[in-house]
Amino acid sequence: MFAVYADSFAPADADDPFSGLVIGERPDPVAPDGWTTVTVKAASLNHHDLWSLRGVGLREESLPMILGCDAAGLDEDGNEVVVHAVVSDPDWTGDETFDPRRSLLSEKHQGTFADRVVVPRRNVVPKPASMSFEEAACLPTAWLTAYRMLFTQGDLKAGDTVLVQGAGGGVATALIVLARAGGLRVLATSRDEAKRARALEIGAHEVYESGARLPVKVDAVMETVGRATWSHSIRSLRPGGAIVISGTTSGPKLDDAELTRIFFLQLRVIGSTMGTRGELASLVTMLDATGTRPLIDRAIPMTDAREGFAAMAAGDVFGKVVFTR
Repeated sequence: MFAVYADSFAPADADDPFSGLVIGERPDPVAPDGWTTVTVKAASLNHHDLWSLRGVGLREESLPMILGCDAAGLDEDGNEVVVHAVVSDPDWTGDETFDPRRSLLSEKHQGTFADRVVVPRRNVVPKPASMSFEEAACLPTAWLTAYRMLFTQGDLKAGDTVLVQGAGGGVATALIVLARAGGLRVLATSRDEAKRARALEIGAHEVYESGARLPVKVDAVMETVGRATWSHSIRSLRPGGAIVISGTTSGPKLDDAELTRIFFLQLRVIGSTMGTRGELASLVTMLDATGTRPLIDRAIPMTDAREGFAAMAAGDVFGKVVFTR
């Protein structure tokens, strides 16, 4: 079958960061007991796929590995479904994000950038007819991460005020759209004027340059940037407010953790990783009920996957890059 896969890792200083990316053929997958085969109609690109090409989260002994975490398509009975990307241990019960043996598709198990993907039967969620395959394929990683940050870990309610750092990234875009759909007052930041303008278009009430002093203190900050925005995030919170962090795209090390401010104002720092199948189902239901849809930067044939990888690596996207079959 057709597939987009990694057959080697590129060093961090490589002239061609995609030297290990292959667009070609792989054997048809065989579904073990308790698993099912999904025919992929659309799959979306994540930074996780770029990192995999550098060997982050992917071991050399697992190569060749079909890339891709997210997909929507048809199950073995022809039902339209969305694929949940978190694969937990078969014996695990409860929130699968806490399973120490969990993995994402394309880490231990072959990913979604292919004609077909096999997943545990519990990892498929019905896709509503109101949503296209391209839209549904955006949800399982970035949009699920955003949903959990806002409504599970952040425990935010309609009327609360939230700050989203780094507008433009996949998770940040999802945070803005979902927060607005959930009745929150949404503030967003970006270094880029064009991305600030787009943030307003997709639902932010107010936008600011990165690091700018805000006119109000917020109930929560959604943080995916890390080092570059951490101090600003902490200083933007009201007493008792929360910072929910799911990534550190500017680096994990901090020059100043603002510990004094954190304990004096009794701020909460909450980690958030991916989401559960139940949360994915709730996210799908929310979008179906509200008519809210993921923002797609571009949809291109999977045969042109290298173009999508290059755009994401250059930061030349606002929303999701989707591959179609």
